[in-house]
Amino acid sequence: MHDVTLPMLWLPIVLSAVIVLIGSSLIWMALKYENVEWRRIEGEDNLREAVRKLNLAVPGQYVFPHMMGQGADLAAKKMEEGPVGLLLLKKPGKFSMGSSLFQMFIFYLVVGVFAGYVASHALSSGTDYLRVFQIVGPVAFVAHGFALVPEAVWFGRTWKSVCKGLVSALILGCLTAGTFGWLWPR
Repeated sequence: MHDVTLPMLWLPIVLSAVIVLIGSSLIWMALKYENVEWRRIEGEDNLREAVRKLNLAVPGQYVFPHMMGQGADLAAKKMEEGPVGLLLLKKPGKFSMGSSLFQMFIFYLVVGVFAGYVASHALSSGTDYLRVFQIVGPVAFVAHGFALVPEAVWFGRTWKSVCKGLVSALILGCLTAGTFGWLWPR
């Protein structure tokens, strides 16, 4: 009988989001193994000026060469000639660390809610720490990391970057699972 309800898991959901936010911040700021995947563009100011002159809608996401509405031969030629890429534009203005951290906290709460939902249907109160960890961990790992794979397949993210992101996702999944195991209803 599964007697654990989602509202009963409010504390592990919230606390895991806090712990994961701290953990992800430490990964990014202290370990820095993912940061090195974001390289500087030599001639960055020239690129910024060229993009500015295009008068693109901001924020926006763009792909080049754009394949729609072109003949297959022309599209193939442009792909072979290169460059091929994506351009993500954020709204200009002052960067807000607080807003970004808040949005990530909300994401981590959502991960906790779904991990808790799965666990509440799979486990009963009094389930031991390791069993809770075994259910919550994979759910949180998948939620934190698997969206990176299609980015490599379709959008050019390097597999090295994906692998580093998956390592981070595994750490964050373990933090989530550990928190749930610790605070699982007895």
